[in-house]
Formats: sequence, structure tokens, C-alpha cells
Amino acid sequence: MVKGEEKTQRPRDPSPNTWLAEKLSQRYIASYKPFNFVDGEGVRCSLYVSGCPFNCPGCYNKAAQNFRYGQSYTQELEDQIIRDLGQPFVQGLTLLGGEPFLNTGVCLSLVNRIRKTFGPAKDIWAWTGYTWEELQRDSKDKRELLAKINILVDGRFELAQKDLTLQFRGSRNQRIIDVQKSLTNGQVVIWDRLVK
Repeated sequence: MVKGEEKTQRPRDPSPNTWLAEKLSQRYIASYKPFNFVDGEGVRCSLYVSGCPFNCPGCYNKAAQNFRYGQSYTQELEDQIIRDLGQPFVQGLTLLGGEPFLNTGVCLSLVNRIRKTFGPAKDIWAWTGYTWEELQRDSKDKRELLAKINILVDGRFELAQKDLTLQFRGSRNQRIIDVQKSLTNGQVVIWDRLVK
């Protein structure tokens, strides 16, 4: 690769309904990290799912792009996550990857159980390479997962827009979206705690 060429490369862009969890997901988990402070606001439990076809140049978690990287998602792991989330000092769950919206079988199972167990007491954040607008035009399972989370960090990582000073995101094109307010208003509402 020629020096500087990586900055001009772009992530892959999907057409609506072309990348589907039912065809791509292998139900693998790259990592589970309980009780961390970096993947959103407050103390969080973070689930890194495996598989992502965006192939963003400069991706910080390249190994997790493989849909069979890591270990299978198990009931035992889900039970552990629920126990960890039950700790009073834990604010919520974060879904990352890989690509959570291409692992909706795993993510919806967990999110539905969290909502049944804790109601709205635990918030749910998700990072995705999709934009808000792309998710609105895509498959039903993606829209169902989106409707059940609180905060979405959207958009591909753009190496040319990389900025390590940004809050909870890696490149300037990415947004931190208040999902529930956005769904109510019918347009993107940026998280009100965003530090500019």
C-alpha cells in the first residue's frame, strides 16, 4: 500500500436489505467485558459481537470482522450478563462489534431479556457502521433492535475524519443519537449530553 493511500480508502456501503443477520450471523461473540467505563456513559457491561462486512480502513477491532471469530453465544453467557447488569452500580449494556445489527438474533434475545428483567432501569447503547437513515430503510429485525435501545452511535469509521478527542466515537462523521426521542420526533435527535 502506498503511503497515505489508506486515508483515501472507504468502508463498504450496503444497499438496503442486502446484508441480513439471518444469512450472515454465526452467533459468535468476540468478547464480553463487564464493568467498564469506556463504552458509553457510566459503568457498563459490553458485548462485542463477531462479524462486520463494512471493512472500515483503520478499524480498531479488525479481528471481530470475521463472523466466526471468538466463541459461540451461550445461555450461560447471557445469564452472566444479566447477573452483572443486576449490580446496582451498573448503568447499562453496550452492544459493539463487529456489527450488532447483523447479529440481531443474539442482540434481540439479550435486549428483550434485559427489558423483561429490568424494564427501563438499565440503558442500552449500540455502535453501528450503519447510519440512522440506512437502518430506517433496512430489514425488520434491524428496526426492531433499534426501537429497543436508548443511544446509537451511527456511521462507518472514516479514517480521513479520525479524531481521538471526540466523545464516544472515532471519526467526525459519526453521531451519538437519542434513539427514543428520534423515533418520537421522526428525525434524528442528537444525545443531549454530547460534549462538543
